[in-house]
Amino acid sequence: MFRRLLTPRPRRSAATGLLALTAFYGGAALASSSSSSDDVAVSISAPLRQFLSSTSELFLRDFTLPSLFSSPAGGFFTRYSSTSPLPDSNSYREPLGKNRDDAPCCPGCLGRNSIAEAAAAAGPAVVNISVVQGLYGPMFGKSIGSGTIIDPDGTILTCAHCVADFHSMRRVSKGKVGVTLQDGREFEGIVVNADFLSDIAVVKIQSKTPLPAAKLGSSSKLRPGDWVIALGCPLSLQNTITSGIVSCVDRKSSDLGLGGVRREYLQTDCAINEGNSGGPLVNLDGEVVGVNIMKVAAADGLSFAVPIDSVTKIVEQFRKNGRVVRPWLGLKMLDLNEMKIAQFKEKDASFPDVVKGVLVPVVTPGSPADRAGFRPGDVVVEFDGKPVGGIKEIIDIMEDQVGKPLKVLVKRANNKSVTLTAVPEEADVDR
Repeated sequence: MFRRLLTPRPRRSAATGLLALTAFYGGAALASSSSSSDDVAVSISAPLRQFLSSTSELFLRDFTLPSLFSSPAGGFFTRYSSTSPLPDSNSYREPLGKNRDDAPCCPGCLGRNSIAEAAAAAGPAVVNISVVQGLYGPMFGKSIGSGTIIDPDGTILTCAHCVADFHSMRRVSKGKVGVTLQDGREFEGIVVNADFLSDIAVVKIQSKTPLPAAKLGSSSKLRPGDWVIALGCPLSLQNTITSGIVSCVDRKSSDLGLGGVRREYLQTDCAINEGNSGGPLVNLDGEVVGVNIMKVAAADGLSFAVPIDSVTKIVEQFRKNGRVVRPWLGLKMLDLNEMKIAQFKEKDASFPDVVKGVLVPVVTPGSPADRAGFRPGDVVVEFDGKPVGGIKEIIDIMEDQVGKPLKVLVKRANNKSVTLTAVPEEADVDR
């Protein structure tokens, strides 16, 4: 029956179809106009309206035009003129892409163009860095890496090992630092400063015009599972973009078998290769949240970056001290949480009653902490007058304060409180 109603003259067939449907549902009334335009007025009952709203798209296209559903005085009554153009059913469909697919459904969600837009925001500031290595003149090698312009004046953030001397990885190369921008412009730069423990360096180039600079974000806002983008020049292939997620926000250097002073890294599964070092790790807002420095050679999807919050402090120390000053106390420390505290109290009832703090399991003999009177088993609850709940907080409080007395409140067995005075020394990075 419905197939016969779908004639090449849809306006007439719509009216005919509605007449036929009244045989099943009733309650439809028609009024004819005497005008030459052959107008038809239709009043539709509630059961019929329900039926029309539940039919297939094909049926709705011919019988339920938008102009059919105006409701004066609470009833369904409309005037449809045969001289009016028939609307295209496709005009009611939301266009693909722009409004539905391109935009994220909510803040932080990944939209169709999220990665492309973030890469476009940071990309112009990403540079290729190459250092010619020579011995008494002749060139015998070239190191490659990436960098990020962080100031329109030509200040570039990169890795220290990208600008290190071939003969000593603790010394900056005396060779020329070649810098190539994304647009193809080439500059010769100088290494302003480098810290080989953190593997962060600053290079400077001179330009007559302001250079594109990337915006720095905050690594403290990152969570495991957040999307990130790695930009750089792997194997000298400029303008290369890879993406992935944050796997861990506080991977410790000790977890990677790296000795010396404690460091923390962002772990991601972005594809990183030789030449990516020094390039930016970017969030979906196009902000730099880390500096890519290394990957695990024997595994895929294990890449590491220095958090941008740490990099910012390093750069600030470059400006303030000309180098990175790291205070040292000589303590092995362990973060405490509710579950660890309960476990320690279960093993030893005399363990101090604390809600948070930092446990000291080992004190290095002859260290500033040893001279201050620290003991294994102490729980640090205040440092320089500030409550602390983690090792990172203690490191942030000390900053570059070498030789300055610091008051430390610790709790010992049976809740004994003791205030100690510690004077940090500058760390020996080779220790």
